[in-house]
This record gives sequence, C-alpha cells and structure tokens, in this order.
Amino acid sequence: MNDLFEEVHTNKDLPLAARMRPRSLYEFVGQSHIIAKDKLLNRLIEGNRVTSIILFGPPGTGKTTLAHIIAKSTNSHFDSISAVESNVADIRRAISEAKNRALTTGQKTLLFIDEIHRFNKSQQDALLPHIENGVIEFIGATTHNPFFSVIAPLVSRSHIFQLNPLTEEDIKQIIERALSDKENGFGDMLIAVEKDALNFWAKTSDGDARKALNALEIAVLTTKPNDKNKVLITLEVAGESMQKKAIVYDHDEDGHYDTISAYIKSMRGSDPDAALYWLAKMLYAGEDPAFIARRLVICSSEDVGNADPRALQVATSALHAVEFIGMPEARIPLAQATVYVASAPKSNASYMGIEKATEDIASGRTMEVPRHLRDTNYKGAEKLGHGIDYKYSHNGEMHYIEQEYMPAKNKYYFPTNLGYEKIMKEWLEYLRNEQNRDKK
Repeated sequence: MNDLFEEVHTNKDLPLAARMRPRSLYEFVGQSHIIAKDKLLNRLIEGNRVTSIILFGPPGTGKTTLAHIIAKSTNSHFDSISAVESNVADIRRAISEAKNRALTTGQKTLLFIDEIHRFNKSQQDALLPHIENGVIEFIGATTHNPFFSVIAPLVSRSHIFQLNPLTEEDIKQIIERALSDKENGFGDMLIAVEKDALNFWAKTSDGDARKALNALEIAVLTTKPNDKNKVLITLEVAGESMQKKAIVYDHDEDGHYDTISAYIKSMRGSDPDAALYWLAKMLYAGEDPAFIARRLVICSSEDVGNADPRALQVATSALHAVEFIGMPEARIPLAQATVYVASAPKSNASYMGIEKATEDIASGRTMEVPRHLRDTNYKGAEKLGHGIDYKYSHNGEMHYIEQEYMPAKNKYYFPTNLGYEKIMKEWLEYLRNEQNRDKK
C-alpha cells in the first residue's frame, strides 16, 4: 500500500486531489495545532511512538493524508478499511495479514479505518485485542465526535486528535501549490486565476481541500485556452466548477460593507423580508456568521433599545447559538433573531443618550461625583464627608426618593412613546410628578 501512495504522485490519470496529497508533514497544510514541531502528534511521529490514534474532523481536512504520512514516516505497511463497506471478516483478514507480515518481514502494519463510527460495537470490539498485543498500529478517522460514536475502550486506548476546517489562507495555499506543481498539478500549463475566483473557492469550499481541488480541476479541464494558450479562470467559471452560484461579495471591500449595511438598515427600517434577503446573501457568500450575529446584537440595542428590551436577549441568544452549533444550522437562529429585531418597535433613545453624554464629557468640564454618592466602604470615608445625607431609594414609598445624582441638570435620555419604552416613560414621569405633589 505504501507503493500505491507513491504512485498517486506520478499518475496523471488520477484526480488532482489524489495527486496533490502531501507526502510529508513538511508539505502538509493546516492543522498546526496538532502537527507543529512541538505538538504531540508531531512528537509521536518523529519518535516513532505511534500506537493508536483517532482523527476526527470535517471532510477534506487531511485525516487520510495524515494516516498515509504516519505510515510512511514510521516505515509501516499501510492497510486501509472503509467501515461503510467492511465487516468483521475484513478486520480478521487485515489482522491475519499483519501477523504474517510481521513474521516474514518484521514490518509493522498500520491499519487505517475510515469512518470508524460506522462500525457497530462488536466490530469495534474486534480490534481491541490486536491493538493491545501490538499486532497493528491503529488509526481511525471519523467526522463524528469519537467520545459519542466510538466505544469507550477504543477511545481510552487511543490518542484523540481533532482536525479543524482549513482556513481560507490554507485553501489558497493548496490551490496555488496545485497551479505551480509541474509534476502533479498544473504547473506545466498557462493558467490565470482571477483574485475573485480564488477568494470564492477559498470561502465556499468550507475548509475542505478536496472540494477546492476538485473545483480547480473541473475549471481548468473545461475552460478553453484563449488565443495565447492561457486558461483564464473567472469568478463565473469558479462558481460553475463549484456548482454554486458565484455572487459578487468581497470580504474586505465594498461587497462586504455594503451588504451588512443593507442588512442593518433593513432591520432598522422594520423590513424583515429585506433583512432576511441580505442575511441569506451574506451566508451564501460565506460570511462569518459570528460577525453577522455581533452586528445583530448591536442593532438590537442601538435601534430597538427599550422599545422592546427582549430584542437584545433574542439577539444575544442567537450569538451564543451561532458559536455553539455553527453552520449551516446557525442560519436558523440568525433568521429568527433577524425577524424579531426587524419587526420590533424601534427606539434609539438609549443610543442617542450615551452619545450625547460622551460628547459632553469630551468637550466640557468633567463633573465631580457629589459627596453623598461617594463610596463609603473604607475607613476614613465618613471623616471625608462621603455618603453623608445619602437617601436610600428603597426607603421611599415607591422605592424612589428625589435627590441630586449629578451636579448639573443635564438630560440625556428622552424615551419615546413606542413599545415598552412608553411604559418606562410613563413610570419615570409618574415618579417625578409624585415627588412634586409631595412637596406642595
């Protein structure tokens, strides 16, 4: 099987993703949190101390490739089983061959089981004695959390490594390497990939290197060269090759800022339909859902405010949900919160109040804290006159007693007559009028 791994890099008939599979950790892109020089997996490989490993993470992040690299680095024979297609008989066959190989050649066998979570309990149990006695080095790959999908005895005997979706920069690096590699990639062809096309692939591949390389291969092989024999990959071609509509949305220029602006203004303008459209466009283009959620939280406070205080709760809950569940499901709480904020009564009174107060502080004289409001929780405060004549509000009939809370009579909060803020306004007016009546 090691020979096959080498053949992958010389056979032009194989898919590009197979040809570009890294042959060493040096060529491997991404996952530095587990394969960097000082990290455990790197140390296990370098020290030839690999025993049992479970790799889990999304598709196209390098699980199978790492297994190949480990086998090559440790001079082990690579044998693989797909849990989707195999059974206990296949496991026994692999174990038997591993025993014979060890007896006849002395070479260790690395048994790689893809989608290990697809094996039932008895199938997973069948591996345990052979892992225990060292007949095989076991590496399992899964897209599911092994602590839930793999039996506890197998988990306890394995090092668990989580692989993350590749970053956009990782994907770009992989694509650019494929474009320049003359032996395994397209380095012997004249190819120009527009910046927008490269960014589109990097964003819409969802951190999956295989998906990105497949899209590149389709684009190159189906695009006719121009009169200068150059293959030009445009954004439109990139979208077709990914079988996903390419939309104009640059993540650090006008498309990004214009769309989020339209989204916020649609919610401010109480148009949930428009807000949902701009939300969908951003998510489709691969915008970071956490960024959208943060803007949603700001809008709920800035534009809805106390007209409906629940809007902030809903938006904050959506932010937490996005962080907890991720895409694609994160679009659901985002949509719910978007509709709520867009449909809620609006007030920017709190926002305008803090803006005006900040302006006064920046441009005018800073007011001192009145003595009766100053802290009294230390020795000597009373001698300084701090807290003297302070009136405890809860002693008042309505838990309110009029007193001075700042030297100047500045007014910053002007509540509206909308939603819950109308109730707040009426309550504040009632308290002040009640105090005025008591003075008469």
